[in-house]
Amino acid sequence: MAGPHTETPAGVDRSERFLYTTLGLLERSRLDMILPHEHVFVDLRTPDQPGYARADETEVVAVMAPRIEEIKERGVTALVECSTVGVGRRADIDLAVSRATGFPIVVPTGSYREPWITPFVREAEDDALEAWMFGELTERFDEADYRAGWIKLSAGDDGITQLEERVLRAAARAAARTGAVIGSHTIRGRVAMQQLDIIEQEGYSASRFIWIHTQEEPDLSFHDEAVSRGAWIEYDHVSRSPDEDVKSLILQALEKGYGGNLLVSHDLGWFDPALPKGGNQRPYTHLSDVMLPLLKASGVDEETLGLLTMENPFRAFARPA
Repeated sequence: MAGPHTETPAGVDRSERFLYTTLGLLERSRLDMILPHEHVFVDLRTPDQPGYARADETEVVAVMAPRIEEIKERGVTALVECSTVGVGRRADIDLAVSRATGFPIVVPTGSYREPWITPFVREAEDDALEAWMFGELTERFDEADYRAGWIKLSAGDDGITQLEERVLRAAARAAARTGAVIGSHTIRGRVAMQQLDIIEQEGYSASRFIWIHTQEEPDLSFHDEAVSRGAWIEYDHVSRSPDEDVKSLILQALEKGYGGNLLVSHDLGWFDPALPKGGNQRPYTHLSDVMLPLLKASGVDEETLGLLTMENPFRAFARPA
């Protein structure tokens, strides 16, 4: 079921790769199940709103640590935080939750789409955007002293804007220098294909792109095209859509031989500072408790389940030291 992830960007040594986390670099041998798309802290207000991304760290830890403990009990060994700049990324709060639970979290650099783009990203020159992302990948976050694990972006539903394209091109250049994966919240298949074109124009590989929310594109020919180009497709709606629908989509992908290019997660959590007590958090447990048993009952073998939940997330997000 392995997919076509065989390309290596020029100048990047892929002989040894690690997951870059809040608790340092982790080898594959130290990890089992990884959730590739979740949120610990999110603020979906635009950055110009009063109180944006502000919260009491102690309160966030008190609310989110029990959610982390739930998945630790189920054998989950790492989680990918998908809140980027523009939607309230707080790498410092992610670190606090991680330290309180002894649980590694993979946190992104990068920027969300318009109108959530911050003044810095909007006003920065192209070289400055690349340098910012490269610096967070190789040195430290602006708000916390550890390194970003990947690049998270987004694109408008009707097409990528000029500013979003600038950010993507800068991200591709920073990623090519580090081996980092680029993931993008992209709803429309034609926009995802446009993003792949841009990444390749910048000299990076489509195999280092994750099409986040692939399930939102009903035309499965776009899923086929993304995989044929080597990209990751991500079905991140476990427990947010009917189980039978999610299971059917995963099974179709496996039947087509896309197991090596497929990521599966919930897109849940999270502490929202715009709501009292952070809102109503939803657990990260449905994949373990419900979806994996459903897939197994449908004939998916243990090796394939391990590919989806362990091998693929590591291959997608790991990069050289």
